[in-house]
Amino acid sequence: MEAAALYPLYETKMDLKSYQFQRLNQMLVFTLQNNKFYQEKIKDIRLPVRGYEDLAELPFTFKRELSEDQENNKPVGNNYSYQLSSYVEFHQTSGTTGKPIRVMDTKESWEWWSKCWQEVYKSSGVTEEDTIFIAFSFGPFVGFWGGYQAGKEVGCLVIPGGGQTTKQRLYNIIENHATVLLCTPSYALHLAEVAEKNNIAIYNSSIEKIITAGEPGGSIPSVRGKMEASWNAKVFDHVGMTEMGAYGFSCSEQKGLHVNESEFIAEVIDPETGQHVQEGERGELVLTNLGRYGYPLIRYRTGDVVVHSMGRCGCGNPYRFLPGGIVGRQDDMVVIRGINIFPQSIESIVREFKNVKEFRIVYYQENGMDQVKVQYEGDHFIFEELKALLRERLGLRVDLELVEDNVLPRFELKSRRVEDLRYQENKPLF
Repeated sequence: MEAAALYPLYETKMDLKSYQFQRLNQMLVFTLQNNKFYQEKIKDIRLPVRGYEDLAELPFTFKRELSEDQENNKPVGNNYSYQLSSYVEFHQTSGTTGKPIRVMDTKESWEWWSKCWQEVYKSSGVTEEDTIFIAFSFGPFVGFWGGYQAGKEVGCLVIPGGGQTTKQRLYNIIENHATVLLCTPSYALHLAEVAEKNNIAIYNSSIEKIITAGEPGGSIPSVRGKMEASWNAKVFDHVGMTEMGAYGFSCSEQKGLHVNESEFIAEVIDPETGQHVQEGERGELVLTNLGRYGYPLIRYRTGDVVVHSMGRCGCGNPYRFLPGGIVGRQDDMVVIRGINIFPQSIESIVREFKNVKEFRIVYYQENGMDQVKVQYEGDHFIFEELKALLRERLGLRVDLELVEDNVLPRFELKSRRVEDLRYQENKPLF
């Protein structure tokens, strides 16, 4: 039996759980002394926190709390442990589910971000021999900024693709012999679509690996398969949050995601009761970061829906494994005629058809009942098969509409493929 890995802390080495909770207690002591946001929130905790039972006594942190804190304590709120002059990095959330949250990092916390991203590269087999191309506009959304920093730390040549058209990026990738592409799943597919229209050969290009983020597509087999078929490259997924950090990554097995447990403590809870769910059940992922002293988050409700598993991945990585990756987002779920619908579930079906170029999900009302429709660009001869498969897999009738090419929007950052028209007095959600 393989010996368990040991983790160094000062002059001792310990098992993973002991290492996690030693670091957690250190952060809690520091946070209680230096962080206004948490001083009141966790003032009654009993230290030390020895394990998950003790951890469950700590209050959750919600995104709405961070937003309200910034609204009441402008410009950036109170979840900062140092004077503002100590912060060197500024980012903000994408704002897809509300007003963007502004997040800053000290030099040390940004180095921690880089350390987390280096785990992503390690699991993807990226080495100093690689050339990384980042197809990403470098604005305030954190996106691949951490990947840019970490790539240099690994020793790679890193090429930023901001401020370029899609065609320019394709030529840049080919001419500079890039071996690793970083982008969202949607944009990887869009790059392939533009390449095909312009007779730009990418199938036999130098790209060997694609690392995706920003959307769950990298962990959806049909989406991942379409990217790999277009690029002739292996796809690896990565998950992170501006406010939390780069917490997870896929591996050579491509069956789910690993949580980087050396830097995060993960829990899976019932979103209604707040209690830990049983093995094999779905729940909401709750995370605590361990090395971001400049912007700590304790028991943060991510909103990501995952399957709770204590099993090991076949790759041998000892970290917590989430089979299937991010199943969906709690705030994305819609109940249509008694059926729970996640956009990711629809995307996984639609992407099985290679002739689908782009799609959109529309929720609407008819005769007082909620309905769902899928619009797609592609070939007409797949219409009946796609419609039947949607009904079979989802368990309800889904309207299907074929639209003209280039009618639906394309995305470089997080895609917004859902339009909610159920309440006419409100604006569409996306």
